[in-house]
Amino acid sequence: MPNRTVGAVPGGGRPLIITEDPLLLDDLLRLCAAAGAEPHVHHTVPEQIGGFGDAGASGAGRLPSGVSARSGGGGAGASGVNSAPDGAEAVGRSRGGTGWESAPLVLVGDDAARRVRGAPRRDGVFLVGRDLDDPGVWQRAVEIGAEEVLRLPDAESRLVDRIADVVEGAGRPALAVGVIGGSGGAGASTLACALAVRAARAGERTILIDGDPLGGGMDVLLGGEGAEGLRWPDFAGSRGRVGAGALEESLPELHALRVLSWDRGDRVVVPPAAMRSVVAAARRRGGVVVVDLPRRVDEAVAEVLAQLDLVLMVVPGELRAVAAAGRVAAGVRMVARDVRVVVRGRCPDGLDAEAVADLLGAPLAGVVPVEVGLPGRVAEGEPPGARGRSALARFCDGFWQRALGSAQGVPA
Repeated sequence: MPNRTVGAVPGGGRPLIITEDPLLLDDLLRLCAAAGAEPHVHHTVPEQIGGFGDAGASGAGRLPSGVSARSGGGGAGASGVNSAPDGAEAVGRSRGGTGWESAPLVLVGDDAARRVRGAPRRDGVFLVGRDLDDPGVWQRAVEIGAEEVLRLPDAESRLVDRIADVVEGAGRPALAVGVIGGSGGAGASTLACALAVRAARAGERTILIDGDPLGGGMDVLLGGEGAEGLRWPDFAGSRGRVGAGALEESLPELHALRVLSWDRGDRVVVPPAAMRSVVAAARRRGGVVVVDLPRRVDEAVAEVLAQLDLVLMVVPGELRAVAAAGRVAAGVRMVARDVRVVVRGRCPDGLDAEAVADLLGAPLAGVVPVEVGLPGRVAEGEPPGARGRSALARFCDGFWQRALGSAQGVPA
C-alpha cells in the first residue's frame, strides 16, 4: 500500500481575491461559493507587515463592481464579501481582514498582476485570467511568483478544488479500508461495522459507508435505521466536488461515528461519478473511512476501490467459500492496490488460514472466530464490536493499532 501524506496544511482560512475586473470577480465569487469559501476582495495588495516597493495604489478609491464597503474598515459588503475600504487603507494595513501574507490562498486577476509585482514572495498565489492567446501572461506570472496560471472557464474545476482544499484543510487524508465478502454470508458487513465502531471508540474521526445497495443496511447493524440524516439516494445527483465538512455534518451520527447507508425505499442507482465524489469527500475529512463493498465489481464499485488504501476480503474457512472468493478476488485486484484476507471461523482439517490466503494469492490479515450470540445482540441494538473483550473487537483493535500506529499508515 502506498505511503500516505504526512503532515497537514492549515485550513479554514479565507482566500484573498485581487482584481478590478467585474466579470472576473463575479466568476471568482461564484467559484468560491461552490467551494464553500467566503473570500476577502481587494483591488490591490492588502499589507499586514508594512510597505513594499512596487505595489502601487492605482486602484485605491474604487471598488470592483458589485462589492461595496462599510466606512471605518474592511467589512462585509452587499454581496457578503469582505472588501477593502476606500482610500489609502486599501493598500495599507488590512484591519481585521486577510493580508497578502496571511491569506491561505491568493487569486490575482490578470488585470491586477502588474500592481502586485512588488509583493513579498509566498506560496499559494495563482494568476487567473481568460485570454488564451496572450503570451505575456506567463511573464506576469513569474513577476508575481504565481504557482500556476489558471485560465477560465477551462480551469474552473481545478480552481474550485484548490479553494475547497483551503476551506477544508488539505491535511492527511483518511485511511480508507474496504471490506468485501469472498462469498455470500461471509460476514463482511459485520466486520466493516465492527471496524468502524472500534475506530470511533479509539477516538478516530470515522465515517462508515455502505457501498452495497442490496445489503441489509449498515444503519440497521448500528441500530439507527430511523436516525435523521442523508442517505445514498440524496447524493445520487451529485456532480463535481462534494464538500467534506458538509458531507460529514449531513450524515446520521451513531455510536460516535457517521454512517452513509441506503434508505428503505425503491432502489436508487448511484452513478459512478457521484460515488467517486462522495468517497473522495469522506477521505478528505481525515481519520478513518470504512466501506462495506458488494461482491460484484461494477463501474461504481471500481470508483470506490480505486480510492481505498486497503481491501479486506472476508473468507469463511471452507473449501467452497475459498473457491468463490477466488473469483471475487480476481475482480477486486483489477482495481484495488492492496487486498488482504481475513479468515472467518475454523478451517477444516488439512486447511489453515495461511493456506487459504496462499490459495487466494493475498497476504493474511488475520483470523476472526465466529462470535456466538452476536446476531441476537445486534437485534437488541448492540452493534458489532461494541464488546471490547470479544474476539471481533480484539481483531479490530489490533488491526487499527497496526494500521494507524505505522508512520505510513500501512498495516503490518
